[in-house]
Order: sequence, then C-alpha cells, then structure tokens
Amino acid sequence: MAKSPETEHPNKVFGWGARDKSGVLSPFHFSRRDNGENDVTVKILFCGVCHTDLHTIKNDWGYTYYPVVPGHEIVGIATKVGKNVTKFKEGDRVGVGVIAGSCQSCESCDQDLENYCPQMSFTYNAIASDGTKNYGGYSENIVVDQRFVLRFPENLPSDSGAPLLCAGITVYSPMKYYGMTEAGKHLGVAGLGGLGHVAVKIGKAFGLKVTVISSSSKKEEEAITHLGADSFLVTTDPQKMKAAIGTMDYIIDTISAVHALYPLLGLLKVNGKLIALGLPEKPLELPMFPLVLGRKMVGGSDVGGLKETQEMLDFCAKHNITADIELIKMDEINSAMERLAKSDVRYRFVIDVANSLSPP
Repeated sequence: MAKSPETEHPNKVFGWGARDKSGVLSPFHFSRRDNGENDVTVKILFCGVCHTDLHTIKNDWGYTYYPVVPGHEIVGIATKVGKNVTKFKEGDRVGVGVIAGSCQSCESCDQDLENYCPQMSFTYNAIASDGTKNYGGYSENIVVDQRFVLRFPENLPSDSGAPLLCAGITVYSPMKYYGMTEAGKHLGVAGLGGLGHVAVKIGKAFGLKVTVISSSSKKEEEAITHLGADSFLVTTDPQKMKAAIGTMDYIIDTISAVHALYPLLGLLKVNGKLIALGLPEKPLELPMFPLVLGRKMVGGSDVGGLKETQEMLDFCAKHNITADIELIKMDEINSAMERLAKSDVRYRFVIDVANSLSPP
C-alpha cells in the first residue's frame, strides 16, 4: 500500500500544495527524507513564482502528478550537511533551482548539462531516484543532493535574486551557447515578463544594444528608463516593424502564448538567430522562406546545468542584476496566480516563505 505524503519520509514538513486541476493552493502536510551523506537541508527563506508553477498546478501541459507543491526558485540557509558534502557548510546561504537530481553518469551529466539528462528530475512534480515524489519550495525546507545546490553570492539579495535560479539561467544559457554575447551587437527581446525583463538586464551587461519587442506600447517607458533597454518596438505598428526589418543579430523569444514567428524572423539580419524559450500549448508555424533566404537559425534552450547556473549567479552579482519583484505572503498565492495568468505582475512574484508560512 502506498504511503501518504505525510508518512512517506521521516521528517514532517508543511507547505502549500494543489490537489487537482482547479490549481487552488492550500495548506498541505507532507514529509522529507532524512539528510543523507551527500545532502544539504535548506531552510527556505524565499521562493519565486514561475509561470511553470501556474501551468503545473492547472495541469496545462498534461503531466501534473497531484498533489503538487510548486516552487523552483528557492533561496535559503543550509541547516544540515551530510558527511560527504564539501561545497557547503551549515549557515551558508544557498539556492535550489529547477533541477534536483540526475543520473550523474551520462554524456550530458559529464558535460555539466544535467538539465538535458534523460533521468533528470525536477525540483517538484517529479519522482526522485528513490521512487518517492519531489515537492518544491512553497514549503518550510527542502533536502537536496549537494550537486544541485548553488552558492548564493554575498551581494545578491535573497528575495530579488531568487528568480534568477530559473528566469536568469533560462536567458543566460542560450546567450552563451548560441554566441549572443558579442558587445555592440543588436538583441531583440520578445515579450517583457519574468524572463524578458531579466534578458534585457543580462543583454545590457554583455554590452549589447537591446530592443524590447512587444504587442503593446504600455511598458515602453519602464523598459527604457527603468530596465535600460535602448529601444522599444511595437509589433502592431506596421511602419515601425517595416523600418526594423533586417536590423537585429539575435532575438530571444520569451512569449509563452501562440504567436506568429514570421514577423520576428523578418527583423533578423542575414545569419540572425531566433531562440525560443516560451512553451506555447500548441505548435507554432515555422515559415521556411525567411530561414532559407537569410541563412537564419531558430533554436531552443531549457534552463542550464549547475555549473553554468553558478556562473550566471556570479555574473549577476558582479553586474548588480536582480529581478524586479513583488513580495507576497504565502496566503496571497492564489490571487497572485490569478494575476500571473493575466500577466499582471512587474515582473516576478516572490513568496516571503520564512515570514509568512505557518501551519494552521
């Protein structure tokens, strides 16, 4: 007989979870494993609210395994370390991102690309190597193998630094892999949400000219004056779109709704690269003419390995890059999810877990 979430492991934990596709989150009692010899136990201080959390609690992608405790942008304090742990000690400030496990022996893992390991397990809504379920960061604490724990740089704030563990690495990794870091080149950022606003900041830190591409002009002023973008292009303005044809070297497409790629491909120069990071629920149409006639590339990317995630955190600390956040209490999460579904957040919700999570 399967054990209940509360009795599966020895250590009782409290968090908030969703039990069905209504996506409503409520207080949830479950359990965590004992801290093993390679593990770090983390007392959670803050946890970012990612769009993936919203898709998962509502089973939008069809693979949610209820009950689910979301949260994969976790910052906290190491409270226990196993005897084989060399990188962390008790009291260290640490981060846990999207990945909590992998086989650690395949070609991807050997290249520090644990995010592409066939046996990779997510921080939540996944099965761990011992066959039990992973629960995420909307909770008091988490136990993670040291390979999947990150050192949080000293000058990076815990609250506004938390979203970098997903949004930050999701834009940093493709910029490095696809060679989109050459100072002076022109980067377009399509969609100005949780990912897009961090992409603007990282792009500027690499010395790029950055244009935000959006369907409406309502975020124009803050994109330029607050986030530091060089210009703003409204896709519904035919004259401006025409003037921008063939002007960009790279585009990072963060749009998670179904949208046309043809106008974006037109903005690219010859040899331009369009890298898609959003995950629309239906396939997009990919026109071949602009690709073939302009030797253009369309690619994708999914978070990053642990080594690169650490590199990204250090880069952001060096350049004072954080997410723009709205700090919320745990019991405000359902209204935050409703607002996130309408893109009504500037630009990432972060839960003040340590100060607002208390068992009923």
